Amino acid sequence: MASEEASLRALESLMTEFFHSCTTNERKREIEELLNNFAQQTGAWRHCLFFLSNTRNEYVMMYSLTVFENLVNKMWLGVASQDKMEIRSCLPKLLLAQHKAMPYFIRNKLCKVIVDIGRQDWPMFYHDFFTNTLQLIQSPALASLGLVLLKTTSEELACPREDLSVARKDELRKLLLEQVPTVLGLLTGILETYWDKHNVIASTPPPSPTSGESVELLGSLFQGSQYSKLLCQPMAALDNESQQLCCLVLECLAHLFSWIPLSTSITPTLLASIFHFARFGCDLRTKAKTGSFISSSTSSSSNGQLNPGTLAPTSNGGGRTLQQSEGNKVDRARLGVMAMTCVNELVSKNCVPLDFEEYLLRMFQQTFFLLQRLTRENNAHTVKSRLQELDESYLEKFTDFLRLFVSVHLRRIESSPQFPIVEFLALLFKYTFNQPNHEGYFACLDIWSVFLDFLTTKIKSRLADRESVLNRYKDALVLLLREVLNRIQFRYNQAQLEELDDETLDDDQQTEWQKYLRHSLEVVAKVMELLPSHAFSTLFPVLQENLDVYLGLQQFIVTTGTSRRLNITAENDCRRLHCSLRDLSSLLQAVGRLAEYFIGEVFAARFNDALAVVERLVEVTCYGSQISLYDLETAVPSVLKPDLIDVHAQALAALQAYSHWLAQFYSEVHRQNQSRFINLITSAVDASSPLITAKVPEKLLLSACHLMVSITSTVRPVFLVTLPAVQNIFNLITENQTRRLPQEAHMLVCRALSNMLLLPWPNLPESEQQWQTRSSNHASLLTALTRDYRILRGTANLPPRRPDLDDMKTVLQQTLPVLRDIVDSISGESTKSRQICYQSLQESVQVSLSLFPVFIQQPDVTDEMLAFFLTLFQALRVQMGVPFTGQIIHTFLSMFTREQLAASILQEGCAGCRVVQKFLKILQVVVQEPGQAFKPFLPSILSLCMEQVYPIVAERSSPDVKAEMFELLYQILHQNWRYFFKTSVLASVQRGAAEDTMENEAQFTAAMQAFGQSFLQPDIHIFKQNLCYLESLNSKHKLYHRKLFRTSMLFHFINVLLQVLLHKSHDLLQEEITLAIYNMASVDFDAFYSAFMPEFLNGCQGVDANQRAVLARNFKLERDLPSFTQSVHRLVNDLRYYRLCNSSLPTGTVKL
Repeated sequence: MASEEASLRALESLMTEFFHSCTTNERKREIEELLNNFAQQTGAWRHCLFFLSNTRNEYVMMYSLTVFENLVNKMWLGVASQDKMEIRSCLPKLLLAQHKAMPYFIRNKLCKVIVDIGRQDWPMFYHDFFTNTLQLIQSPALASLGLVLLKTTSEELACPREDLSVARKDELRKLLLEQVPTVLGLLTGILETYWDKHNVIASTPPPSPTSGESVELLGSLFQGSQYSKLLCQPMAALDNESQQLCCLVLECLAHLFSWIPLSTSITPTLLASIFHFARFGCDLRTKAKTGSFISSSTSSSSNGQLNPGTLAPTSNGGGRTLQQSEGNKVDRARLGVMAMTCVNELVSKNCVPLDFEEYLLRMFQQTFFLLQRLTRENNAHTVKSRLQELDESYLEKFTDFLRLFVSVHLRRIESSPQFPIVEFLALLFKYTFNQPNHEGYFACLDIWSVFLDFLTTKIKSRLADRESVLNRYKDALVLLLREVLNRIQFRYNQAQLEELDDETLDDDQQTEWQKYLRHSLEVVAKVMELLPSHAFSTLFPVLQENLDVYLGLQQFIVTTGTSRRLNITAENDCRRLHCSLRDLSSLLQAVGRLAEYFIGEVFAARFNDALAVVERLVEVTCYGSQISLYDLETAVPSVLKPDLIDVHAQALAALQAYSHWLAQFYSEVHRQNQSRFINLITSAVDASSPLITAKVPEKLLLSACHLMVSITSTVRPVFLVTLPAVQNIFNLITENQTRRLPQEAHMLVCRALSNMLLLPWPNLPESEQQWQTRSSNHASLLTALTRDYRILRGTANLPPRRPDLDDMKTVLQQTLPVLRDIVDSISGESTKSRQICYQSLQESVQVSLSLFPVFIQQPDVTDEMLAFFLTLFQALRVQMGVPFTGQIIHTFLSMFTREQLAASILQEGCAGCRVVQKFLKILQVVVQEPGQAFKPFLPSILSLCMEQVYPIVAERSSPDVKAEMFELLYQILHQNWRYFFKTSVLASVQRGAAEDTMENEAQFTAAMQAFGQSFLQPDIHIFKQNLCYLESLNSKHKLYHRKLFRTSMLFHFINVLLQVLLHKSHDLLQEEITLAIYNMASVDFDAFYSAFMPEFLNGCQGVDANQRAVLARNFKLERDLPSFTQSVHRLVNDLRYYRLCNSSLPTGTVKL
């Protein structure tokens, strides 16, 4: 005894020293080693039991429990049965004796150790494990301890970790499911008992005048008096201890509901009890100024408080009153949060048995009673102020419930006569538009989006009664649309909108304001799809109103000398103008977002509405450009100037959104009177043209450029090239190189001009396309754009000096992106367009090729050049012709020596790697080319891939280069299968499954080895990509069936994939790996079961012969995918479990 006391004091001293701030890391490591050595000793648990019983030092208690936990989870197999019995007896006794004195985290840890023992031994060796827990729950003094044990049991046994065999996991789940009805019955009893015990029985004052209003709103929910009585009962006034206990019960239920299936064990009484407690979350309690107060009947006032000044007695504890404290309020809210967590666990289950559907309906009825409470107004509180005072977590849970209801169950419930869907939407509307913060509002908008998607799908599938379905929801949709539009306008919602940040970008590259607007406009667009004419008639007048303010600004412009000023200076007027301009900007985005609902089949029906919008947009953009509002001096330049620029830019963007409508308009009227269409296009170009100059703010300049690109690529009017404004742009780009536009704008304008000359005109036959004229104009355009670049050709053979090299780089980096963009924009167009493009580019391409060797040592320039060549290969390889393409490939292959590749790849993550990536991408395009033209390059491409690139990247991460190299390898194999396998069609017919005639076997084997090697490396993206490639080669070319693969590679691949599953290194790909193993095994199941499995198990380290036999026996000889998958998962789980057990046993242990 004395020695154990001494050991305890020594341990306490060590633990205190370990956690002391002055202890060095070196000393900590020494102490850690001492403690680990002690824990590994046989019988250490006896000392730990003494320590636990005799210390108050928390560090010592936690250490002792960790020793027990390690013993139970890792070494239990090797513990003598007498010792196990003693541990099973002592630990629960210790818990019962000391649980009140222990810190809660020590108590919880001890509970977990006891549950871990039950996980191993119940019911065979620890038969009273579960009954003990149930008995504790039924004992009032120990109920909370029993509930902690129950929750821990649910966590550890229902979803156990991998340190159990599959058979034991299945057994535990089955045992627990048998106990579920008993457990749920017990928990229901506790909730009911405490509710009844603490319920307010005293008479309540008469209801307040406002309380009846929303009871009627959902009156049809409560067919009988059952629900109204149940949920309109007074609220229970729970003391702290009762609250804690009920909270524990609800925590247990929440975890149980996460894994038990929906069934009649979840009784109506249990559901009703949960909903009683869910009411605590929406129980508003203001601080009493005089004396104390208690909660009253739900029907007594709208927020669950008594009429002002009324103090009522409570029946709790013989008439004592309950003093409302902040802490108590938090605890009550927590009860509500936990109850809603339980509800959400149930509602999240999509698989609902038929006999549970009625329960589900009851749940929704009860939850909407709560929604009714949350959204009720009275004299004391608006809905918004009520929601602001509620616990934030409760509101989140409630919103989660609504989202789950609408997304998972609405289709089940919507048609039920007992569920008034329209009244529900009215409550959801109030709940949405009274949210206290933006995140809550976004979450509610998402719910509306899901509902609108549901409605759209329903209407599309039921065209016959489309109108009746729409009419049922029309009022709700109209209200929603109007309110969402109001919420994005400063006119109605200035205080909230000014809180939104419009500068900081989030992960999606959006500001908070942009996110808010986008969320809102998506809802507007979905309503537009359902009610187009109504949505348009709601939005357009509001837009007109703000446009009138904007168009009226001209009268306030004062010109003095060279400066122009906006003569609006009063602070109030400036603020009103700021709000109006912000609103106009938002409404223009809304109008642009709706463009897609005017085209296609509805073009004719909605033509007049769309025409009104487009004409108005053209008018606004012309007005903005003519009076140059962006150039005005204003009273508040930091606010009004950006506003004016933004409105102008948004008007151009909205007009651009209607380019598809303009294209359809063009095709409809091309044989009729085109004057209206010509006027629209001419005005749009006139609005854009003055803005295409370096003087204009970039935001506005880019909007004008994008509009020009859309007109030239989507609408393609035949008369465009003749417009004076277009001629001006042409001259600006081709002549004035000194006042060059910013690079992005320059590229967009060049793309627009090129498209105008290259893209076929719609509605015209080939003979009227004027290709010859357009071809010479395009050649002139590119000659002008590449003037400085083509001059560089003469310097290609001279050793350039440093300053000259920098100038050359500048020219090259300005010109090649523009050329690449021009080629890219016509890559999917007709042959004629691509021919003309290549003719214009031909000289620049040859210049690029001659300059390539000059810049091979400068990866940033080489990167740009290869990007250009890659685009050429993708879009114009046919036009370039085989000889010249061959010359390019030859040049690249000769320049990229092994040394050059190594130098580039070793510059991880920079331009060098990007250069190699693009080079490999070019080769991918080459090897995918059908026909024989590029086949002569295959050996040298394969050689480069396997002998030069692969050795460099094999042992490095280099993920980007690796990804491209393996894709090249895959494309070589897939597109050139006959390069390796010469099987003829005739031979296949004659011999059935013909034997393969292999060629280039060494290269094929090397490629397969590279794929196999990649599965041994940690990069999960490469792993997934390469697994997909192998599966693809198998489905397209029967890779796994080929003799070479089948005889010398198949089992190696299966072995590697199984090892990956065992190491859990790529767990995200479990399904894909198992499917690949199945596809490989299915080539020859007999060989797999008779040869591979025994060999695999014999080679498994860390298991004994008996365990190998069990593993083999449990791997069923099934040939269907689901059974095979189950067997693989079982094998992996059990093999890991055996290894874990065996590795933790003391040396010399005899396993029984």
